Amino acid sequence: MPSSSSSKTQSRQSMVSADRTSWYFTAVILALILVGSIRANSQAEDDTVRGGQLLHRPCDEIYVVGEGETLHTISDKCGDPFIVERNPHIQDPDDVFPGLVIKIIPSTLRKF
Repeated sequence: MPSSSSSKTQSRQSMVSADRTSWYFTAVILALILVGSIRANSQAEDDTVRGGQLLHRPCDEIYVVGEGETLHTISDKCGDPFIVERNPHIQDPDDVFPGLVIKIIPSTLRKF
């Protein structure tokens, strides 16, 4: 019978060792997922758009006003003389600020 208890002890030790190894690998995988998630989020935050960068973008249907822009300069740049008519949320054409979202219907001839 000594061999039977010895084999049970070895079996129990093997199970404990396998259980520890399983928990170790689970912790490592979770850590890798966490690190990958943090890296992806930090890279996404670095891609912020600044108003000055938008000055050199082509005119899209949805346009974000950049710093120093006026409706007149946007109209000249995009070839859309009806910006105020297409954007009823603009109460005062002189009150345009960076970050304001406006609708543009660009012409085929753009001024850059």
